[in-house]
Amino acid sequence: MGLSTHVLDTMHGGPAAGMAVVLYVTGSGGERCLKQFVLNQDGRNPDGLLLDATQLQRGTYRLVFDVAAYFKACGVSLPEPNFLNQVSLDFGVADPKQHYHVPLLVSPWSYSTYRGS
Repeated sequence: MGLSTHVLDTMHGGPAAGMAVVLYVTGSGGERCLKQFVLNQDGRNPDGLLLDATQLQRGTYRLVFDVAAYFKACGVSLPEPNFLNQVSLDFGVADPKQHYHVPLLVSPWSYSTYRGS
């Protein structure tokens, strides 16, 4: 199945097109960057899945979303220091045969996530 993400900008009511995201694999050996990308017009990875079924393994991962840079690029006036800079989501994959979808709903002042389908 694989791993995917989708980011919605709740301040403007649409996809967070242009937001930079980094995917890491984490664990006892530290973290290792697997992929860096910029969200497309739909708020998704332009290449589709972040990891496909052959790449996704049991373990822990981190997605880092560059929230402050995205909102600044949208022309939002943020205080210095801004409330949210980067949002890091740490999550585990117990069964790599399943699909793991990690959506982010975000504004300059709040965010939420869940395991999607």
